[in-house]
Amino acid sequence: MDSLNAAEQKELQSRVERRQMKEFMTMYGKLVQRCFDDCVNDFSTKALHTREEGCVLRCVDKYLKGSERLGQRWQEQNAAMMQSGQLPGS
Repeated sequence: MDSLNAAEQKELQSRVERRQMKEFMTMYGKLVQRCFDDCVNDFSTKALHTREEGCVLRCVDKYLKGSERLGQRWQEQNAAMMQSGQLPGS
C-alpha cells in the first residue's frame, strides 16, 4: 500500500470496508435464516416460545463459535503457508 498515493489508499480502504460489510451482512443473513429454519416452527403467536428462544440462542452461539474457529484455522493455515514460502492458491 506504500506505493499508492493518498487518494488511491482512501479508495482501496473504502473498497475493503464495503467488502467487509457485504461479507458481514451475508454471514448475518445466513445465520438468521439457518437459526429461524431450525428453531421456529410455531406461527400461532407473534412471540417466540421459550423452547424456540432457547434454540435460537444456542444456534447463534454455535454458529458464531464455528465461524470464529474457522477464521482461526484459516489464519493458522495462511501463516504456515507464508512461513514455508508457499503462496495461497499456487
